[in-house]
Amino acid sequence: MRVVELIERKRDGGKLTADEIDALVQGYTKGDVPDYQMSAFCMAVVWRGMDAKETAALTASMVRSGERLDLARFGRVVDKHSTGGVGDKTTLVVAPLVAACGVPVAKMSGRGLGFSGGTLDKLESIRGYRVDLSTAEFLAQLERIGIVVTGQTGDLAPADGKLYALRDTTGTVPAIPLIASSVMSKKIAAGANAVVLDVKVGSGAFMKDIASARELARAMVAIGVAHGLAVTCELTDMEQPLGNAVGNSLEIAEAIATLRGQGPADLVQLTRAAGAEMLVRGRKARDRKSAVARIDSALADGSGFAKFRELVAAQGGDISQVDDPAKLPRAPRVETLRATRTAYVSAITADQIGIASVRLGAGREKKGDPIDHRTGIVLHAKVGDRVERGQPYADVHVSGKPADADAIALIRGAFGWSARRVPRRRLILGRIASR
Repeated sequence: MRVVELIERKRDGGKLTADEIDALVQGYTKGDVPDYQMSAFCMAVVWRGMDAKETAALTASMVRSGERLDLARFGRVVDKHSTGGVGDKTTLVVAPLVAACGVPVAKMSGRGLGFSGGTLDKLESIRGYRVDLSTAEFLAQLERIGIVVTGQTGDLAPADGKLYALRDTTGTVPAIPLIASSVMSKKIAAGANAVVLDVKVGSGAFMKDIASARELARAMVAIGVAHGLAVTCELTDMEQPLGNAVGNSLEIAEAIATLRGQGPADLVQLTRAAGAEMLVRGRKARDRKSAVARIDSALADGSGFAKFRELVAAQGGDISQVDDPAKLPRAPRVETLRATRTAYVSAITADQIGIASVRLGAGREKKGDPIDHRTGIVLHAKVGDRVERGQPYADVHVSGKPADADAIALIRGAFGWSARRVPRRRLILGRIASR
């Protein structure tokens, strides 16, 4: 196989066979295909796409690059995944709530892609939290406490682990075949029986419009069904950040507040919807109404928060930072942005907020960059809110980098203002599911 010929064929709009895709993926996993060739191939896919057969072959090859866990002894295991957004810390809240309701949650998360934050980066804000569990540790913890949130082990879909990092730094994230195969290869390899997917739509997501989001959702449902998984895709709005906090330790603090019953309304709404679907898919609730009631109970009685503490302790994290989020990493300075006139917030361009967070150090400009867990943004107003002149609408947590001024300018520019009342945005836009 000459890799350059496959790149050229895909560049020119041709199709690859399953054997050709498998040879490319396995060669890249072993190191025989270099980064520069795989990045060229990924860019060809961004421009030319893949049909359903090619996408299925890519997913299957990525699963075959490593082992596939057998979780049958744990009963019906449910996983949850978001396609990535700005301020999306839902997993940190919903996973312990669902586990507290008796459904095992086996979650292999990723790092930030582009301007969207990664669950692992957020969890590493907690001193000592391990995201590198071995397969044996993963299985032992799931059996012991019913929840694991860790990174991919080197044995599970290692092709995706390599591709994931490469795409983040080569401008090749927003391609439906690459996103669908990445997400579903991890889910299939990790051994869950069902998966609930949050497909983000809008400026702060990789899918900018509802039609693309539906296409991605259908692709992932089809892949899941072909591999015996029950799949639900919820399409949710990402035209503004989710919740108020954007940035790693800030989002951990907001997740903790939400588990303590003090979360922002949109994050709570999404948590209840995703959690209920996970309970139904996990066969711990007959219908969505009873499932929502169980999630609400786990929020109200503190059992979800207790399960989060248990998770952090099991993976070596400092529980004192969970009990007192003021002990989490904090930026040395906070710049407060105030309204210059009384007006309603008409828009908060989510991708600009995400890019600003990267400039502050909360994300990566290039592969391997360190994360500054202290930095980020806390919003004091969302679309539809009225802000009086002189009132704060955002706090920017800065570390003193030269890029801070540019980031602050981006945040100011991300806010749109209106003298007239503005309706609040609809959060949940649709649902596509297998039977």
